[in-house]
Amino acid sequence: MSFNTFGKLFRFTTWGESHGPAIGCIIDGCPPNIDIKEEDIQIELNKRKPGQSKFTTQRKEDDKVQILSGVFKGRTTGTPISLIIYNKDMRSRDYETIKNKFRPGHADFTYFKKYGIRDHRGGGRSSARETAARVAAGAIAKKVLEKKIGKKFRVIGAVTQLGILGCDLNKWNDSTIRKNPFFCPDKSIVKLWEKYLLSIRKSGSSCGAIIEVRARGIPAGLGAPIYSKLDMDIASAMMSINAVKGVNIGSGMNSAQLTGEQNSDEISQKGKKLIFKSNNAGGILGGISSGQEIVISFAVKPTSSILKSRKTIDKFGKNTTISVKGRHDPCVGIRAVPVGEAMLNCVLLDHYLMHKAQCS
Repeated sequence: MSFNTFGKLFRFTTWGESHGPAIGCIIDGCPPNIDIKEEDIQIELNKRKPGQSKFTTQRKEDDKVQILSGVFKGRTTGTPISLIIYNKDMRSRDYETIKNKFRPGHADFTYFKKYGIRDHRGGGRSSARETAARVAAGAIAKKVLEKKIGKKFRVIGAVTQLGILGCDLNKWNDSTIRKNPFFCPDKSIVKLWEKYLLSIRKSGSSCGAIIEVRARGIPAGLGAPIYSKLDMDIASAMMSINAVKGVNIGSGMNSAQLTGEQNSDEISQKGKKLIFKSNNAGGILGGISSGQEIVISFAVKPTSSILKSRKTIDKFGKNTTISVKGRHDPCVGIRAVPVGEAMLNCVLLDHYLMHKAQCS
């Protein structure tokens, strides 16, 4: 299998399967002399790990990360950083009865058609379990950016829509996001989301979600105007996340409904301060960061593994039905929030390093 590596200067390669002994990643291109401890990475992994509430899969994983190389006396050395996370709570037997069937909406069919073999235990490499390694890489990217850019820098994500229920973005509160199991920025909608998702789970189905990620304190100038646009690489990063089916930068798809005067983000100067009247561009103009807050959102489809019986075929080409038992997220989008944050951190650091290499 090719293409397990992401990034240009700051690159990471993930490895491992959902029900294998471990997963992990190797990071190449991390600058030296960055303070890194396993605890720093663990903070981010704990946001993503399963089994933390009744609204996510009940698979219990500590997601305890171990640094194997690239860090000496608490600082990065500039050499490859190797990270490992051991899998502990696999229940491969849950997949024995469906190992020859293709789950509709899953990667089972396409993996088998491409490679002629697949790991049926939790989806193997196609499982969202792989994203834990990305979050670990993103935690290191975050530490580098905090040192290079300073305290102004922050990336924060939230679920802004759960199935058919949206929230009020005008009520976005950073501190609210970490205080509820949905990463919701609007506390007024949390109780309704609880009832909604419990009813979805009880019915044996699932729902999708929309996640918004915001990056603050980003300097102007990151990105390149043609084949390495900042928004292009951000979109690629988000589309690489399991179950993501669409990405918006700023107003995104809604831009098509606006007039030129509505969509233009008017600019003025007040003393030494540059002021943008709006941010439909999502902080990126012509593929280059403008210095405004970078705002992206992405849509996550409903979890494909559901209890409700669906029509499918098996690997022998015979028609059959499937009902997927076991432990699954009723809304996989909830745990995609820290993954989106991690991927944005990695892209921003990659472009920061490229910018410094060319323009410093």
